Amino acid sequence: MANDGPAAVDMTPVTALHIHPSDNVATAIADLDAGTDLSIGGINLRLADQVARGHKVALVPIAKGAPVIKYGFPIGLATADIEPGAHVHSHNLATALSGAGDYHYEAPEAAQTHPSSKTFEGYVRADGRVGTRNEVWIIPTVGCVGNLAARVARIAGTRHAGRVDGVHAFKHPFGCSQLGDDLGHTRALLAALAQHPNAGGVLIVGLGCESNQLAPLLEGIAPERRVSIRTLSAQAVEDDEAACLALVDELVDACADTPRTEVPLSKLVLGVKCGGSDGLSGLTANPLVGRMADAVAAANGKVILTEIPEIFGAEQMLMERAVSRDVFDATVALVQDFKQYFIRNGEPVSENPSPGNIAGGITTLEEKSLGAVQKGGKAPVVDVQRYGGEASLPGLTLLEAPGNDAVSSTALTAAGATVILFTTGRGTPLGFPAPTLKIASNSPLAQRKAGWIDFDAGQVLDAGFDDSADALLDLIAATASGMPTKAELNEERDIAIWKSGVTL
Repeated sequence: MANDGPAAVDMTPVTALHIHPSDNVATAIADLDAGTDLSIGGINLRLADQVARGHKVALVPIAKGAPVIKYGFPIGLATADIEPGAHVHSHNLATALSGAGDYHYEAPEAAQTHPSSKTFEGYVRADGRVGTRNEVWIIPTVGCVGNLAARVARIAGTRHAGRVDGVHAFKHPFGCSQLGDDLGHTRALLAALAQHPNAGGVLIVGLGCESNQLAPLLEGIAPERRVSIRTLSAQAVEDDEAACLALVDELVDACADTPRTEVPLSKLVLGVKCGGSDGLSGLTANPLVGRMADAVAAANGKVILTEIPEIFGAEQMLMERAVSRDVFDATVALVQDFKQYFIRNGEPVSENPSPGNIAGGITTLEEKSLGAVQKGGKAPVVDVQRYGGEASLPGLTLLEAPGNDAVSSTALTAAGATVILFTTGRGTPLGFPAPTLKIASNSPLAQRKAGWIDFDAGQVLDAGFDDSADALLDLIAATASGMPTKAELNEERDIAIWKSGVTL
């Protein structure tokens, strides 16, 4: 299933892009009126319909039941005969996905790499990991003490302004009335966050009577990392606020003098994510982020890709890059387990894209997935981690988490991502514990929502991928060295936990 992908596209200014030679559709990069004449891929045609930016137009006749091809792969089946110049979308195209797939392993060819000499200024921790921020985090075990944690963070943040990069509390509604694996998910996620290298110190605040007790949560934290962690049970002290503030003061004193040190790109852990995608996301922003993934992986750094339901239909592209049969088998199990999760709950595996995706020109899950996996570049898939797990190997790690923006971005942070690249065609203000760079797939979004967007990937349509990649890598290094993201400036710092079980 070899595919050169969007990087092979001739980016000479045009009104529509023909991505792969075998594609029978092209994607509009501007709003096009019916009657517009186009010359695409050696084909001359006149538009029969109005086609919005990000939407598809047929280049050749496509018979009912025949595959519609984009990115060099089928993105679904035509539900009616489609003439050249016609708009191709949900009125005449439907998914072909159903149930579990059948996968076959083939050993991958060795990839050629070109390591970058890029460096950044990070915080080197005792275990050798490197943070991009030096913050104190307050993590509640249960929703009941979330407001206490937030209040303490506000007071301590003012008290210690300038001594650390920030004091932040991460409220959530869980930790009580949970059972089995559902409770285990919450516990694993919080334990992973408590070990993050961007946190120079962590206060874990419990209530005392919750399901998510402090002792078993601490068992999920490596003993050598507990040195920078303090705990408090609010029911066990008279003045819980004062007790929390005293512990935060202690944590700040312990980490405030940690210096930034120049380190190579290999010390970066990059999380890659898309949300509010449009028809250009898979042509501009996602493949540009894929180049960042390749740069970090080539430098011996770590890259994490998640949103497993949003690779359905494109999973083989990742499986064929598995470095071993064990990694291939783990990838198959991850994908199949997630499909069974949908089926157990009576939902089709193709219950995607979202209304916003559809408005932006994405018709089927296959199309969305083929665009989404571009974020992983061509880096070898070296490991598979379940929810709450940590990326530990250089290269691309697949992480179990759903597509939901907040849940998956929190999971990326918990897995160790010290910078997250979040591509979007529609825009979102959300921010997460790790610095999150918002990358617009199109220039109108970047201009209209300048308070949300950190980088305009729409520029690749004019400047090309090489110059845009250099600019984005410079921005990543600056962000890792302390330059705040738009989400950080807007104080958008939240977590969300995957709720998958019964609530008592």
